[in-house]
Parts: sequence; structure tokens; C-alpha cells
Amino acid sequence: MVPVERRALRRLTPQPVDRTCVQTRRRFARPRGAPCTVSERAVFPRRRLGEDRRMSARPIHMLDVLRYAQGASRLDVELDGYLNYHFLTSPNGVEAPRLMLEAGINLAAPVVAPDGPRRPVINIRSSPWKAGHVTNPWHDEFDLDHGHVRYYGDHKPTTLGLPGATAGNRALLDAWTLHAATTAQRRLYAPPLLIYRSATVVKDGRRLVKGHVQFCGAAVIERLEHVVQRDPDTGRSFPNIVLDLAVLDLADAGDALDMRWIDDRRDVGLDAETATRHAPQSWLRWIKEGRSAIPRIRRRVVSSRVKSTADQLPVPGSAEAEVLERIYRFFDGRKHAFELLAARVAAQILGGSGARYHEGWLTRPGGDGGMDFVGRLDVGTPASNTPLVVLGQAKCVLPTSSISPDQVARVVARLRRGWIGVFVTTGTYSRQAQIEVIDDQYPLLLIDGKTLAEQVVRMAAADHDGDVDALLGPLATDYEAAVTYRRPDEILYG
Repeated sequence: MVPVERRALRRLTPQPVDRTCVQTRRRFARPRGAPCTVSERAVFPRRRLGEDRRMSARPIHMLDVLRYAQGASRLDVELDGYLNYHFLTSPNGVEAPRLMLEAGINLAAPVVAPDGPRRPVINIRSSPWKAGHVTNPWHDEFDLDHGHVRYYGDHKPTTLGLPGATAGNRALLDAWTLHAATTAQRRLYAPPLLIYRSATVVKDGRRLVKGHVQFCGAAVIERLEHVVQRDPDTGRSFPNIVLDLAVLDLADAGDALDMRWIDDRRDVGLDAETATRHAPQSWLRWIKEGRSAIPRIRRRVVSSRVKSTADQLPVPGSAEAEVLERIYRFFDGRKHAFELLAARVAAQILGGSGARYHEGWLTRPGGDGGMDFVGRLDVGTPASNTPLVVLGQAKCVLPTSSISPDQVARVVARLRRGWIGVFVTTGTYSRQAQIEVIDDQYPLLLIDGKTLAEQVVRMAAADHDGDVDALLGPLATDYEAAVTYRRPDEILYG
């Protein structure tokens, strides 16, 4: 008997594209993440997936918010005002197995094609609202504008064995051998990673944290590391893996992914090369050129680097907004101690860039001349690297306050050739201050209130079981011991 998947996918024969399908594609012109309007819903009556759409483009746009319900019908285009995930990921009706998102790492069943077995796709789901809990004490990091996602595996404190003991991690380790392959023929069999993250929507005045996902693109594995994490509940360490994912540039397809590519990869009747006929151009270039192509196929959003005030502050009423207010209240009246928190936040951000960061010391109060802390960033490999002096400035101000160009200029004036600066504040940066940094190409990293709050939340989750007060408390007493009367360049010698 022919397997169900083969019977379902063999019926993918070319068909004319009717007006309904054209309207389906036009439907995606709405603002990202916005629910369907009444007029749009009229375009999509409840209907079965007929022959007219089996070979029609079925795009998912970057940052679209989808309704994900485990038992939802795959026959409805939209559900509760949002695009139906199961409609978009179903190739041709009810016969093909569903691509689920019930776990962090969701595996499509392998298929045996004419040229051998392959895994069609791995779906990754990140749940920010779970981060910091005992079941998920780590925080995945998303920088979609620059095409980077850092994702932690599914090894838990209670998991026995090495990181490959879980089905999810084992599949990622297997995928890594293909993504890191040195020949195009082997990379042809590498499963793409489709990335989703849980999305919070507001309905009838209520915030819903479950049941919706945001599409964050397709990715290749750029790097895989074995790490040791700590259980915030017991304090015990456990092994895991962490992946750096390069999110693919989809600009040539309107910043959207054609799900027919995944349909083809699931088709047991198609060899691996034929299954790339609907693949993004960036994926094809990666197959051909390998790792050297990643800088050229990575997603880049060309936009103004000048942030609005709203973009520099957490969403009002959010957990990050509460954390930012607590930070300000804690250090108000002892603002010199804020320098220690700023130094540690800078260390976390710069250390997460791939280079090795070494914390240095705090400068003496008063007379610092635009310099509150010193660090060192080693760029390169252990055998061949260059050390860069990092000068930091910290300003604990009202979150509604902004940093002026003159304040930024004080830090820039202290920088020598080959040094970089970091400015950390609980507030925001004025438009003119940002413009001067950008136009004059100053080597200065601006960390605003929103970024500060997000980093503090991660630090508290990693080391204090999510208790922000436990993180802040020791900073006031540790401040004096961290102050050193040394020149910044001394950081280069040890």
C-alpha cells in the first residue's frame, strides 16, 4: 500500500491560479501581525482546500502573527481574526500530517525519497513568557533586523545523559552535521529551521499569551556550542547546546516564505534537488557556497538607526517597564552604584557578540571626565586577536529623561584610536545625540532603558531565579570594592 504521505503529496500537480488565490496573496499586504478585517474575512469563506490552490503560492510573511490551536481545522484560512497556522502549513488538505508546534523543537517525520532519506524541516518555537521559569530558565535572543537568533536546546535539569539524550537536541545535532558540511551535495539534505515565537495579543481588553505565534523566518545553523547551564531552583548545573542561527534574507520574495518549499521537501516522490524548486534564493546560494555565503544571505533590514523615544522604552505596563522603574528607584540617591550594574550589562551585551569580554574596574567618583567603567574586548581567536579598550559611561536618570548630545560627546572625547565606548542609561537618547553618533561614525554603543531592562531580566533569570531585587541588592555594597585608581590602558596588560 502506498503511504498516506505519498498519496497526499503526489497529487501536487500544476493548476491555474484563480482569483481567490491572488486575493490570498494580496491579503498579506496588511500591517504585520494585524488581525483580519471584516472585508478581508469575506474573501475567505470556510472551504476545503481544493485543486485550485494546491500549487498556488502559500506565503508566510516575516513577523506575521498566526493563530495556533492544536485541534483547529486546516480548512479555514483564518481563525479568531488571525491567519490559521494549520491552513498555511498544510500542503493539500487533511491527509498530510500536521506540522505541530507543541514543543520547543518540533520535528517533521523523515521521508525516504528516491535519492535517500531526509528530514523535511525542523520547527523551532521560542516562548518568551516561559523564560526564567524552572522549566525554561534561559532566554533565547532574537535580532531579526540583523538576521540572528540564539536558541537554547531542550535539555532540562531533570534530563539524564548528555545533551543529545532528548529527541529535539539529537535532531539538532544531526542537522548540524549537514549544515556544517563542506560539500554542496551534503548541504542539499540539510533540513531548514523555521522559527516561531509565542506572541501576546490583546483581545477584548485582555492580554492573551497563549495560542498565537509570530513567524520569524527560515534559518541555517551558523554555530553550535556545548554549554553548561544552572537550574535556578536547585542551583545544580546541567549540560545543553546553544545554536546561533542565521535568518535567511527573503527580500527577493517580498520578505515571505513560500510554504510550497516545505511541501516539496515532504514529498517522498521528489529528490532533494527537485525539492528546492520553491526554495528561497538565499537558501540555494548557501547550498552552493556554504558558510562563506552567510554574510551575504543573512537578513538585513535597511531602516533608520535613529530610534524614537517609544522604541527606547519598554511597553507601558509590561514586566520590563516595571523592572526599569525598580532599577531607577533602587539607585535613586546612590547613583554611583548604578555604574556597577551598567558595567555588568555592558559585559553581557559585548560578551554575547562572539568576542571575549573582560570586565575591568570602576573609576573613582567625580573627575572621571566621561568615564565610569573600563573593560576589554578581545577580537579574534585565542592565538590571533587584538584587544580593544572599552570605556563606559552610566547615567541613572528618570526613564522619561533623555541624554543630550553634550553628554554623549564627553564619552567620545575620551576615546583613543582603537578604543570603543559604551553609554548605559535608564532613560533615552535624544534624536540629535543619536544622529551625531551615526553621522560621525563614533565607535559608541548606546544602551537605552528598554535594552537595559531586558538584559537585567535575563541576568536575574540566569542567576537569581528571576528575582530582580536579589540581583540589585549586592550592587550597592559591592560598589566600593570595584572602584580602582588606574589608567584605562592598563586593562591591556592583564
